[in-house]
Amino acid sequence: MFLCVIFTQIGLFSRNKNLYWAQVLNCLLPTTYASAQMETAVIPGLSRSNEGRKADEPCTIVIFGASGDLTVRKLIPALFHLYKDGQMPEPFRVVGFARRDKTDASWREEMKAGIERFSRSPEVDSAQWEAFSKNLFYHRGDLTDAEAYASLRTRLADFDNEQLANNLIFYLAISPSLFGDVVDHLHEVKLLHRWEEGDQFWQRVVVEKPFGHDLQSARELNARLVKHARERQILRIDHYLGKETVQNIMMFRFSNAIFEQLWHREAIEHVQITVSEDIGVGSRGGYFEEAGTMRDMMQNHLLQILSLVAMEPPPSLAAEDIRNEKVKVLKSIRPMTPEAVAQQVVRGQYFAGTVNGENRTGYRQEEKVNPESNVETYAALKLFIDNWRWSGVPFYLRTGKNLPLRASEVRVQFRPTPSVLFAAQGNLDLDRNALTLRLQPDEGISLRFNGKVPGTTIATRPVRMHFGYDAEFGAYTPEAYERLLLEAMAGDATLFIRRDEVETAWQFIDAIRAGWGDEVLSNREFYAAGTWGPEAAEDLLAQDGHVWHNPQPAK
Repeated sequence: MFLCVIFTQIGLFSRNKNLYWAQVLNCLLPTTYASAQMETAVIPGLSRSNEGRKADEPCTIVIFGASGDLTVRKLIPALFHLYKDGQMPEPFRVVGFARRDKTDASWREEMKAGIERFSRSPEVDSAQWEAFSKNLFYHRGDLTDAEAYASLRTRLADFDNEQLANNLIFYLAISPSLFGDVVDHLHEVKLLHRWEEGDQFWQRVVVEKPFGHDLQSARELNARLVKHARERQILRIDHYLGKETVQNIMMFRFSNAIFEQLWHREAIEHVQITVSEDIGVGSRGGYFEEAGTMRDMMQNHLLQILSLVAMEPPPSLAAEDIRNEKVKVLKSIRPMTPEAVAQQVVRGQYFAGTVNGENRTGYRQEEKVNPESNVETYAALKLFIDNWRWSGVPFYLRTGKNLPLRASEVRVQFRPTPSVLFAAQGNLDLDRNALTLRLQPDEGISLRFNGKVPGTTIATRPVRMHFGYDAEFGAYTPEAYERLLLEAMAGDATLFIRRDEVETAWQFIDAIRAGWGDEVLSNREFYAAGTWGPEAAEDLLAQDGHVWHNPQPAK
C-alpha cells in the first residue's frame, strides 16, 4: 500500500511544482530554510494553477528556418497545442523567416498541413485554427543578407505593440554554422540586446543541437553568442529534457524517501542507460558521416539523463541550482585515457538486416555514406563518477541505430542479498532487485523483486510492481517541444543546457574519440540491423559479470 501511494505522487511534477516541492522540502529541511528556498523557485512572467501554466508577457517568436522539417513537424504543432490549451500569452505573434518566396497565407496553409500530418492530435478544429493562424506571419529573407534583418525589424514594429516588437524569442532552427552570423545580424539592427538589470523588454536566443562538433568548436560558438547576449539569454535545447518522464527523474528521486535512501554505492551495484532507435540514418547519411553516434546521441541525450540520475539534491528549484548539480556530475566523471577507451568503450556499425519484418540496408550502403566508412552507428561505454555517492559504481551507457525497437530507459540494479539465509535451498531462483524507469515509449516505472511461489515448497520467482503513466493518469503526455517553448517564453532556463554543461560533455567525448584515432572497425564491432548491437558490447559487461537488460516491447 505504501508503494502504491508513492507511485501515485510521481507525476505531480508537471501539475504544481512549487506547491509539491514546498511540501517535500519542508519534510527534508528546517522550516525556515525551506520557505526561503521556495521563494527562488517562482518564475517571473509565468502564472501557475492546478490546471496548468501560462506565459504571461506578450512576445513574438521568430523562427529562422521556417521552411524546414523541425518547424513543420514540431515547432508549429507545439505552439498550436499550447494555444488550444490556453497557455500562450495574449497577444503573441509567430514570424517564420526563410529564403523561399511565400506569402503569409501560403505559409499558414503549409503549417496547417503539417499539424494534420505530424501533430499528436491531427484533427484541427477550423475555428481554433482560424484564431491561431491570424498570429502567423512569413518574412522572406536570406540568413546572410543584412537587409533582410533590417526589414524584419520594420515588420516587427508594424505589429503596433511595444511588447510584440521588443519581447523576442529567436529560434535558430538552422545549421549550427550559421548561429553566429544570425546573432551578429540581429545585434547590428538592434533586435538583440545584451540584457541589463532593470530592462523593460527582453530577447532570448534558442539554439538546437548539435552545439559544436567538439570542445574547441563549442567554445568558439559560445564565445560568439555571448558577445551580444548574456548566458541567461541563450537557451540550448536538448529535446530529451522536455520529456515528461525525463523531468520526472528528479521528482521520483527526491520526493520518495524509500528510493533516495537507497540511491548510493552501498545499495546499487550498477546502472544501465539505454537509448535505442529502430531506424537507420536514412537521408541523414551526409550529416552522420561527420557526427557519428557518439557526437549525435551520447554527448547530449545520454549524458543529460546520466546527470539527472546521478545528481545531488539541489538547494532549491531555481534553474541555476539544478544546473549546478548536473554540471558537478559531469565534472566528476573519471577522464578517459587511451587505455581506458580501449577497455571501456565499444563502437559498432550496422550491416544489412531486418527490423520489425522490414529489410534494412547496411550503413555503408546508405545514401551519402562512404562505402568504407568507419563511423559508428552504435556506442556503448562504462564510466565511473568519482564522488562520495557513486564511488566504484559502474554506469553503462549505450545507444544505436537499427536496433530491434525504439526505447529509452534507465535500469538501476541493486546489490544482491547475502546468500547465507537461503544457502540450504540451492534451487531457489533469487534475482537481484532492479528498478526500471521507462522514459519512452510505454512510459512508466517498474520495481522487480522476489516473491514466494504459492505451494507447499519453498520456491521463489521474480515479480514486478509496475506504474504506467497512461493507466494512472489517463491523460496525454505533452510533446517535449510544447514544454520547452513554454519555458522559453517564460524565461525559465531549467530545461535548457548551460555553457559549462556543453563544454564539459564535449571534453569527455573528445577524449573517447581521440582514443579511437584512425583505427578501423573490427569484425566484432559490426552488428546486423535488428539485433541489440555488436558482440563487443556484450563483452563489455561480461567482463564485470553483468549482462545488458534489453528494453521489452509493450505487452
